[in-house]
Amino acid sequence: MSASCAVTPSVRTELSKRLTFPAQTRRPRNKCEISRRGFAVRGIVASGVSVMGSPPPSAASQPIQGGERLAFKPEGYNFWEWRGHKIHYVVQGEGLPLVLIHGFGASVFHWRYNIPELAKKYKVYALDLLGFGWSDKALIEYDAMVWTDQVTDFIKEVVKEPTVVVGNSLGGFTALSVAVGLPEKVTGVALLNSAGQFASESSKKQEEEAEETVLTKFVVKPLKEVFQRVVLGFLFWQAKQPSRIESVLKSVYVNAANVDDYLVESISKPATDPNAGEVYYRLMTRFLTNQSRYTLDSVLSKMTCPLLLLWGDLDPWVGPAKAEKIKAFYSKSSLVHLQAGHCPHDEVPEAVNIALLDWLSNVVTEPSSPELSEV
Repeated sequence: MSASCAVTPSVRTELSKRLTFPAQTRRPRNKCEISRRGFAVRGIVASGVSVMGSPPPSAASQPIQGGERLAFKPEGYNFWEWRGHKIHYVVQGEGLPLVLIHGFGASVFHWRYNIPELAKKYKVYALDLLGFGWSDKALIEYDAMVWTDQVTDFIKEVVKEPTVVVGNSLGGFTALSVAVGLPEKVTGVALLNSAGQFASESSKKQEEEAEETVLTKFVVKPLKEVFQRVVLGFLFWQAKQPSRIESVLKSVYVNAANVDDYLVESISKPATDPNAGEVYYRLMTRFLTNQSRYTLDSVLSKMTCPLLLLWGDLDPWVGPAKAEKIKAFYSKSSLVHLQAGHCPHDEVPEAVNIALLDWLSNVVTEPSSPELSEV
């Protein structure tokens, strides 16, 4: 049954008492996808690739809203080997498991204000996708299914129990794909400003890509690759500058006070890996050009578990129209509108935690014990 609430009455009342959202200062653009140009030019930090540098110290480096915050560990927390690569993850709490999946260019530390709160009632896992965060910067051909396979195996080998999967941006589409491929283990999915396109949005691009002449294949494409390496190399270098880091983060964060030293370091440190530049190039030129191969229609039409949409309506890339379209397509969904940008879990974490916990209490139940099942 479809649930069409913005927030349940109890949560709405609690939010109005405890939260003050920043006023909207710009008109959000209604885009149903994150374009490749958007990643390359504007999203190198917030939705692109980890970069180096740090802004000057500020008072904003303190935990916001007085909430608990995951301790930042430069050496990371736990590591699991997957296909010969080290995968970094955090685990806290006891109870039914939740698996948190970060967005493009981020890491487990982007869930800094969510893990401690959610861990009071659930066993919370957060992992770094291959190529990001503290996980290995593997020199492979990146594809959306690589991360789907990674999270699927993580649930099978590490979590080992039915779980709810929560994802932001790229992590959102990954969560949907995992739910389709592992229906017996995924009991619910929550999306925060998810990436992904509907078939109608990507069909034109696929038609254009299909028309490839001999000249394009053997002359234009090689020259294009050389040009891309030069341009993307410059963009990667530019993104190391502190002023660039700060401005890009603030372009997608409605509340600029949340752009603090902790956030910048959690994004910048992984770029010190020797392979970071090459991984960046492969992601920008290969993975992002193949997004149209996987559509929201294909995964949502096969999914069966409850779906929660936690949407930052002020997102300059993926506006609320995208959430409304997903909800209309998938009947077993609930939609919560938030006054936030592309990363609501870090911009308005208290609102996200309240809404997520409320939804979980209604859709997730404790498994019956063997003794009771036999009676």
